[in-house]
Amino acid sequence: MKPINLKMLLTAIAIPELVGLLSAVITGNIGDTYKSFEQPPLSPPGIIFPIVWVILYGLMGVASYIIFEERKASEENQKQALTFYGIQLAVNFIWPILFFKFEAYTLSVFVIILLLVLVIITALKFKEINTVAFWLMVPYIIWLLFATYLNIGVAVLN
Repeated sequence: MKPINLKMLLTAIAIPELVGLLSAVITGNIGDTYKSFEQPPLSPPGIIFPIVWVILYGLMGVASYIIFEERKASEENQKQALTFYGIQLAVNFIWPILFFKFEAYTLSVFVIILLLVLVIITALKFKEINTVAFWLMVPYIIWLLFATYLNIGVAVLN
């Protein structure tokens, strides 16, 4: 078993965490915006979102580290998987800005569906290389399914 490259692992975790943090800073006061609109049934309290996202960003960072460090995979497969990972991370960055800052609820439905598709593709690309990395992405997919429901609900109700 190859030793863990702690510097690379921490960098891989820090990248999505910083993307999320930067998006939140640009977005502004998400909590007040969240409270201000009509919410669909099953909407959780606002405090749940930052907790869940910190965990999900950490899991996806670990997954990307595993893919980056996997030496049994072809370089082309790694590059393709990590490219999809980067693209989904960019879309993930954009979604809260559209939803919370610009209150573009309908547009954000299309963006979150695109994000969901990209994350599923990323997870499947990860699975081709390492099943642990794939399973680390599954909670993200489940959360995005729920977030898509919430986004559609907000778009319909507001």
